[in-house]
Amino acid sequence: MMLLCSMLVFSVMQYTFAQSIRPSQNNVHVTEGKPVTLSCQYNGSADSLHWYRQYPRSKPEFVLLVLESSSKHVTYANPRIPGMDGQMSMSEKRVDLEISSATVSDSALYYCALQPTVTGNTSS
Repeated sequence: MMLLCSMLVFSVMQYTFAQSIRPSQNNVHVTEGKPVTLSCQYNGSADSLHWYRQYPRSKPEFVLLVLESSSKHVTYANPRIPGMDGQMSMSEKRVDLEISSATVSDSALYYCALQPTVTGNTSS
Protein backbone atom coordinates (compact mmCIF):
# COMPACT_ATOMS: atom_id res chain seq x y z
CA MET A 1 0.00 0.00 0.00
CA MET A 2 1.35 3.44 -0.90
CA LEU A 3 1.30 6.22 1.68
CA LEU A 4 1.35 9.92 0.95
CA CYS A 5 3.07 12.44 3.15
CA SER A 6 2.78 16.09 2.18
CA MET A 7 4.92 18.83 3.63
CA LEU A 8 4.14 22.46 4.24
CA VAL A 9 6.59 24.90 5.71
CA PHE A 10 5.82 27.47 8.38
CA SER A 11 8.42 30.18 8.71
CA VAL A 12 8.07 32.29 11.83
CA MET A 13 10.92 34.74 12.08
CA GLN A 14 10.74 35.74 15.76
CA TYR A 15 13.87 34.78 17.80
CA THR A 16 15.73 33.15 14.94
CA PHE A 17 18.32 34.15 12.37
CA ALA A 18 17.16 31.90 9.55
CA GLN A 19 15.83 33.87 6.61
CA SER A 20 13.79 31.06 5.10
CA ILE A 21 12.93 27.39 5.36
CA ARG A 22 11.47 25.19 2.63
CA PRO A 23 10.68 21.51 2.08
CA SER A 24 13.13 19.50 -0.03
CA GLN A 25 10.14 17.73 -1.63
CA ASN A 26 6.41 18.55 -1.66
CA ASN A 27 4.92 15.05 -1.76
CA VAL A 28 6.48 11.80 -0.66
CA HIS A 29 5.08 8.38 -1.56
CA VAL A 30 6.33 5.36 0.36
CA THR A 31 5.38 1.71 0.66
CA GLU A 32 4.01 0.65 4.03
CA GLY A 33 6.74 -0.76 6.26
CA LYS A 34 9.56 1.13 4.49
CA PRO A 35 11.58 3.95 6.05
CA VAL A 36 11.02 7.52 4.86
CA THR A 37 12.85 10.79 5.48
CA LEU A 38 11.16 14.17 5.14
CA SER A 39 13.60 17.08 4.81
CA CYS A 40 13.57 20.85 4.96
CA GLN A 41 16.39 23.18 3.89
CA TYR A 42 16.96 26.50 5.66
CA ASN A 43 19.33 29.38 5.10
CA GLY A 44 20.94 31.62 7.65
CA SER A 45 21.21 30.28 11.18
CA ALA A 46 18.65 28.50 13.31
CA ASP A 47 18.84 27.43 16.94
CA SER A 48 16.06 24.89 16.64
CA LEU A 49 13.66 23.46 14.10
CA HIS A 50 10.28 21.95 14.85
CA TRP A 51 8.26 19.21 13.16
CA TYR A 52 4.46 18.99 13.29
CA ARG A 53 1.94 16.76 11.57
CA GLN A 54 -1.68 17.38 10.75
CA TYR A 55 -4.45 14.96 9.89
CA PRO A 56 -7.46 16.09 7.83
CA ARG A 57 -9.95 18.15 9.85
CA SER A 58 -7.57 18.23 12.85
CA LYS A 59 -5.20 20.81 14.28
CA PRO A 60 -1.42 20.35 13.87
CA GLU A 61 0.31 18.30 16.57
CA PHE A 62 3.88 18.63 17.79
CA VAL A 63 6.13 15.73 16.70
CA LEU A 64 9.63 16.79 17.73
CA LEU A 65 12.15 19.60 18.11
CA VAL A 66 15.72 19.34 16.84
CA LEU A 67 18.34 21.64 18.41
CA GLU A 68 21.32 22.80 16.41
CA SER A 69 24.45 21.65 18.21
CA SER A 70 27.58 19.62 17.67
CA SER A 71 25.83 16.57 19.12
CA LYS A 72 22.34 15.26 18.44
CA HIS A 73 19.68 16.74 20.69
CA VAL A 74 16.00 16.02 20.05
CA THR A 75 12.97 16.82 22.20
CA TYR A 76 10.06 14.51 21.44
CA ALA A 77 6.30 14.88 21.83
CA ASN A 78 4.94 13.57 25.10
CA PRO A 79 4.06 10.80 24.64
CA ARG A 80 6.71 10.15 22.01
CA ILE A 81 5.39 9.13 18.60
CA PRO A 82 6.86 5.66 17.92
CA GLY A 83 9.25 5.31 15.01
CA MET A 84 9.86 9.04 14.51
CA ASP A 85 13.25 10.69 15.00
CA GLY A 86 14.96 13.88 13.94
CA GLN A 87 18.37 14.89 12.62
CA MET A 88 19.88 18.25 11.79
CA SER A 89 22.86 18.88 9.52
CA MET A 90 24.40 22.27 10.25
CA SER A 91 26.82 21.97 7.33
CA GLU A 92 24.02 21.17 4.85
CA LYS A 93 21.50 23.47 6.60
CA ARG A 94 18.95 20.69 6.61
CA VAL A 95 16.58 19.21 9.18
CA ASP A 96 15.12 15.73 8.70
CA LEU A 97 12.15 13.88 10.12
CA GLU A 98 12.85 10.16 9.92
CA ILE A 99 10.06 7.59 10.02
CA SER A 100 11.60 4.16 10.56
CA SER A 101 8.71 2.07 9.24
CA ALA A 102 5.84 3.92 7.57
CA THR A 103 2.30 2.98 8.51
CA VAL A 104 -1.05 4.11 7.17
CA SER A 105 -1.44 6.32 10.26
CA ASP A 106 1.66 8.27 9.15
CA SER A 107 -0.24 9.61 6.10
CA ALA A 108 -0.57 13.28 7.02
CA LEU A 109 0.55 16.81 6.26
CA TYR A 110 3.94 17.48 7.88
CA TYR A 111 5.27 20.92 8.80
CA CYS A 112 8.79 22.04 9.52
CA ALA A 113 8.94 25.34 11.41
CA LEU A 114 11.52 27.70 12.83
CA GLN A 115 9.48 28.45 15.97
CA PRO A 116 6.64 26.80 17.89
CA THR A 117 3.48 27.40 15.88
CA VAL A 118 0.76 25.40 17.63
CA THR A 119 -1.29 27.37 20.16
CA GLY A 120 -0.32 26.36 23.66
CA ASN A 121 3.13 25.10 22.62
CA THR A 122 5.05 28.31 23.30
CA SER A 123 8.20 26.77 24.70
CA SER A 124 10.63 24.12 23.64
